[in-house]
Amino acid sequence: MHPTSPTTRRKFIKLSAAAIGFPTIIPSRVLGAAAPSKLLQIAQIGCGRIANEMDMPGVLKWPQLARFIAVADFDAKRAGLAKSRIEDTYAKALKQSANVTAHQDYREILANKEVDAVMISTPDHWHAQLVVEAALAGKDVYVQKPLSLTIGEGRLVSDVLHAKKTVFQIGSQQRSTEQFLRACQLVRNGAIGKIHSIKIGLPVDPGGGNPKQMPVPATFDYNSWLGSTPSVDYTEDRCHPQQGFGRPGWLRLEQFGAGMITGWGSHHVDIAHWAIDAELSGPISLVAKATFPDKSSFWNVHGKYNVVLQYPNDISMTISDELPNGILFEGDNGWIWVSRGGAPATASDPPATQKAAKAFNSSDPSLSKTDLSKHSLQLHKSPQWNHHLDWLEAMRERKPAVTSGEAAHRTCSVCLMSSIGMHLGRPLKWDSAAEHFDDAEANAMLNRPERSPFGAFNAAKLAGFTQFKTL
Repeated sequence: MHPTSPTTRRKFIKLSAAAIGFPTIIPSRVLGAAAPSKLLQIAQIGCGRIANEMDMPGVLKWPQLARFIAVADFDAKRAGLAKSRIEDTYAKALKQSANVTAHQDYREILANKEVDAVMISTPDHWHAQLVVEAALAGKDVYVQKPLSLTIGEGRLVSDVLHAKKTVFQIGSQQRSTEQFLRACQLVRNGAIGKIHSIKIGLPVDPGGGNPKQMPVPATFDYNSWLGSTPSVDYTEDRCHPQQGFGRPGWLRLEQFGAGMITGWGSHHVDIAHWAIDAELSGPISLVAKATFPDKSSFWNVHGKYNVVLQYPNDISMTISDELPNGILFEGDNGWIWVSRGGAPATASDPPATQKAAKAFNSSDPSLSKTDLSKHSLQLHKSPQWNHHLDWLEAMRERKPAVTSGEAAHRTCSVCLMSSIGMHLGRPLKWDSAAEHFDDAEANAMLNRPERSPFGAFNAAKLAGFTQFKTL
């Protein structure tokens, strides 16, 4: 992807020189009722931990609806592994060979007219640019959360998705899980009365990491991987493991993200917004505090934290690592608790996030058996409680998926404004319509400089897209 030297590109081409296009005509015995003309052709961009644990398996499960035809990663070794995994999976499941093209320059994928949609499973700092470029190239999009590195980027992404009518899904898979839909629909239909408080528990990442400079691996286009962020020396703990798919160091560096407040916060804040009908708006004020690692730690995202946000209608939302991992809705007539029941976001999540907890609980035990079909207000139910299937069917039918670009942006905004509040350590007021604080220093943190030629705004300008709101 964006190879930065002929040598890097030549080495990569040797790894995947035999790759050719996946056949577009599939025998009817394989597809059953699905016509070949409706078979979605998908490309995977980013072939690391989250792609291998969640996103590639999520599409590989539905070969009657969609097939991977291409993969891309700045780390050519990872792209080659993804190519092999996909081809082996199809060979075993479909009893036929498949040829998946592997790329280090993702732009080759976006230029391929046979690609209908892309799955973006990259580090956080690449999400916004890739969504913008893919949507402007006419591709439908699935992207991992969080949506953006900054609130300003998120506004651009939502505007592009809206303008291009992109079928979009973000990796907020809790929406496609039965207990979370149940909790949200019960709250929206007044089962526990007027909501006055929401309590969200999230994990915390440890400090540590090795800052010692290392040689850049021969198959890794490190300059492009850094993307819009500043150019800094390579060390494995700044990026991802060169052996295996363990939890990467970039997750714990503010250069590339905000830490657990966006990593897990994007999941739980999304559910809270869905339940209180705040998907398209946000809070009116916040106060946040956090500890940060000392200078001996290479990894520098926040440590322990507590955030209190005020929403319209006298709703208070507290986000803290001191609370159990999950979401507690408290209303005038009772409470509802919802979580993953101890399941981690991914297998490589820190052990602290995997403590056992009830998936659904409430002050009124009968709510666990309420017939949701009787409610006057019905929320989107994903087919077979499957998030990737929801996206695939949305593309086939050209309809909205369970998530939207604007909802994803508003969720990410709350997480990022919480991070801003952690750094400033003082109360802030927020105007959801203008998407601005009452504080000049906080507003200066709505955007970051982009290292040319990278970045979502640079990509939009290059494509001639100007229909966006500047924060």
